[in-house]
Amino acid sequence: MDATTQNEERVGPKGLTHRLIEAWALLGGVVILAVVAIQSISVVTGAFGHPLPGDFELTELGVAVGAFAFLPYCQLTGANVTADIFTSGLGRRWQAVLVFFSAIIALVFSVVMAWRTWIGTQDQFSYDYQTAILQIQIGYAFVPIVISLILVAVAAVVTLAESYQDIAHPSRNVYH
Repeated sequence: MDATTQNEERVGPKGLTHRLIEAWALLGGVVILAVVAIQSISVVTGAFGHPLPGDFELTELGVAVGAFAFLPYCQLTGANVTADIFTSGLGRRWQAVLVFFSAIIALVFSVVMAWRTWIGTQDQFSYDYQTAILQIQIGYAFVPIVISLILVAVAAVVTLAESYQDIAHPSRNVYH
């Protein structure tokens, strides 16, 4: 099913989930833009002998947070990397079956990753890990990453339900 058709059909809780995940991805984009701004300012001020201290620390934290913020949106819209060259010749039902199993894998993976990353977050705070220059608690970057992983799990549940419907009713799906 293409993203436009999916978005038009998502109402109620699925629609709310989509809007939340889309807003989260946009927020991730804002974080990436902030990283670009910080790097640009650092380059300009560095040309005059005064680069921003800790710019690389902010870049590391910001890119990690921003990249993870895009993952739920990719799962929800089917924008993850796929091997279409191998699956394009399959029928609609078989494509839906592949999406179904990939959603199960994404769900299991994201739940395990969220769980383990949350434990890592607690460790970051308990050991008081900080960046070297700006002394920013590294655990603060882990919190939005855990939220992103939880949202990937939610998106996987939505795509799991949609692909199940597509398996049960293959005439309604529009995989390409």
